[in-house]
Amino acid sequence: MLTASEFQRAAGVSDVLRDAWYTNIAMAMTKYGINTPLRQAHFIAQTGHESSGFRKVEEGLNYSESALLSMFSKRITPAQAKKYGRNELHAADQEMIANIIYANRNGNGDIESGDGYRYRGRGLIQITGKANYAALVEQLGADVVGNPDLLTGYKLAAESAAAWWKNHGLNELADSDDVTRITRIINGGTNGLEDRKSRLTKAKGILCST
Repeated sequence: MLTASEFQRAAGVSDVLRDAWYTNIAMAMTKYGINTPLRQAHFIAQTGHESSGFRKVEEGLNYSESALLSMFSKRITPAQAKKYGRNELHAADQEMIANIIYANRNGNGDIESGDGYRYRGRGLIQITGKANYAALVEQLGADVVGNPDLLTGYKLAAESAAAWWKNHGLNELADSDDVTRITRIINGGTNGLEDRKSRLTKAKGILCST
């Protein structure tokens, strides 16, 4: 079983973050079959990246106007990016940004529904979209559709990530040590791949060295 010291060293976290996360992550790993050193190394690496080192459990949407156009040009117009993105005239309107870029995706309604912001990324793996929240209700035993902020608590932030991981076949991909495919499934692309690989190398050095 993963020890608190192994988790801390594999994740590269402080004593405070170790104490906050270890028990919750260890329980979630056990429940969802993340039960080999290689699976655990991949899970810690990916959740570590997604949560900025286990410090964030809620998506930040403080995008600049230029970043919105660069990253979401198919989902947001130049006029919307100028109006809601961060620039020299005003701060980012994070609620509107989420409602625009996540409209009509992953079970969300249109911009006016507010689903984009309501079901923005939360938890250690950034569960995003109403359909993805709804898919976890039974497994978690919690109404995360009615109360999405439940995923920001330590227990459900960890368990939602582990459940999503298992549901998407990531244990099996971890068994084949395929960090790129795991990243594509989590991210939809390969954003942050180098950091994910770096975190994985560190975690494997601690957990897979014996």
